[in-house]
This record gives sequence, C-alpha cells and structure tokens, in this order.
Amino acid sequence: MSDGEHRTVFVTVVTTCFDALVMVVDSPEVKKALLKKGYSNLLIQMGRGTYVPLKVSGDATLQVDHFTFSPSIADNMRTASLVISHAGSGSIFETLQLGKPLIVVVNEDLMDNHQSELAEELAERKHLFCARPQTLGETIRAMDLETLVPYQPGDARPVVTLINRFLGFPVD
Repeated sequence: MSDGEHRTVFVTVVTTCFDALVMVVDSPEVKKALLKKGYSNLLIQMGRGTYVPLKVSGDATLQVDHFTFSPSIADNMRTASLVISHAGSGSIFETLQLGKPLIVVVNEDLMDNHQSELAEELAERKHLFCARPQTLGETIRAMDLETLVPYQPGDARPVVTLINRFLGFPVD
C-alpha cells in the first residue's frame, strides 16, 4: 500500500437502529483490528441510532467519520475497500453485486431473525463473513479476503415461467 492510498471501511445500518453495531465499530478493539489489516478510514452510516461515534483524525490512527442518512449510500459502498453491514438482504446483495468484501453483523435483538439465516448461508458459501456484535473484532482479525468467493446472481427466468404458467399467463 502506498503512502497516498486510503483504504476505507464503510459501515451501514441503512434506516434501522442498530446501536450495538455502531458501538462495537467505535470500540478500540475493532479500530485496532482494522488498522492492523491496513485500513485507514472508517465511515459509519448510523441510521436512526442514538449512539454517536467519536470523530477521530490523526496520522497514526484510523480516521473516523459518521453520518445518519444520505439520499444514496451507493457511492460509499462503491469506494469502500470493506463493507460492514447489518443483515438486511438489500444491503447484503447490493454489496455482493458490487464485488466488495463484506462482513454482515447480525442484530440479535430482532424477534424473528430470518436475517441471520441468510447471512449464515452466504457465509457458509464463502461470499461474506458473518459476525455478531460481540464477535466482530475476532472476525476482522481472522478474516482472509482471499477466501471469499464472488457472488453470482441466479437466473430467475425459470421461476417466473413456472409462476406465469401456474397463473395462466402467456409464457414467452
């Protein structure tokens, strides 16, 4: 990595409130793990949460900034070297389609946590890393981006054809 190269970690909770994730990425443990992995900037999109991370700047530290909402986070995702996200399917698939390394952090406070099933399945297929707030530091320290397998979206046409036939619509 050259001196002028900045490697940014983008953290997103989109419109949700997931203070446990924002708090853990703001912790000294996680910041130290990110620095050791060569990341220089941490940008946190904190949504509706009430916890406000510390903005930090300086040569020997991770540069930290945050915001609540933006009309679009697509540019933040596109320019990130690593994305850390809540387990919403939209965030997961948008990040995977951009080909970005992804750590999904499951919100264990949700009642019917179908999101954990999706995140765990995609982690098992090696498309992303899956963590809980309390294991994020360990996940970052252990992650090897070379082990990730690019995500290839499936072809929905056979399913659409089957549904159209069932409903009596013309099939192309």
